[in-house]
Amino acid sequence: MRLTTKGRFAVTAMMDLAMRGDEGPVALASISERQKISLSYLEQLFGKLRRHKLVDSVRGPGGGYCIARPLELVPVADIIRAVDEQLDATQCGGRENCHDEHRCMTHDLWTTLNTKMFDYLASVTLADLVQREKQKRGAGAAVIEDKRRLGPQPRGRAGQKVSAVA
Repeated sequence: MRLTTKGRFAVTAMMDLAMRGDEGPVALASISERQKISLSYLEQLFGKLRRHKLVDSVRGPGGGYCIARPLELVPVADIIRAVDEQLDATQCGGRENCHDEHRCMTHDLWTTLNTKMFDYLASVTLADLVQREKQKRGAGAAVIEDKRRLGPQPRGRAGQKVSAVA
C-alpha cells in the first residue's frame, strides 16, 4: 500500500489553496515556495485537478488558481483520484493473481483495507482539513499571546522559573 508523493502533494497544495482562497486566485509559484514543491510538478498536478473540475484557473496579472466548488464538497478521495493516484494494498492490483496466478490467502484482507482507506478519504473534505489547521494555528497563537501578555517570567538562580505559589 502506497500513497505516493503525487497524492500527498496534490492534497497539500489543495489545502494551501483552500487556506488562502478568500484572498482571490493563488499563484502556483507561491504554493511552490510555501510548500517546497517543484513548480513544474505543481503545474502537472493542477492540470489534472483542473480537468477534474476541482480547481479553476484565472489568467493574467493577479491570476492563479481557485477551488472550483465549496470546500465541503471536495473530499480528499476526489483529489487523490484526480491525480491518478491508486490506493491499493493488494499485491496484485486487484487482479487476484498474486500467488502463482491465483488469489492469495490474504486477498480479502487487503481488499477490505482498500475499501476502508477510500471510505475514510471520501469522508474527509477540504473544509475539515482547513478547520483542523485553523484550530491548531489558533491554539498555537493563543499560547503565544498568553506568553506575551504575561511578559518575562521571574527566574531564580541558575535560570529556573520561580513559582508564584508560596
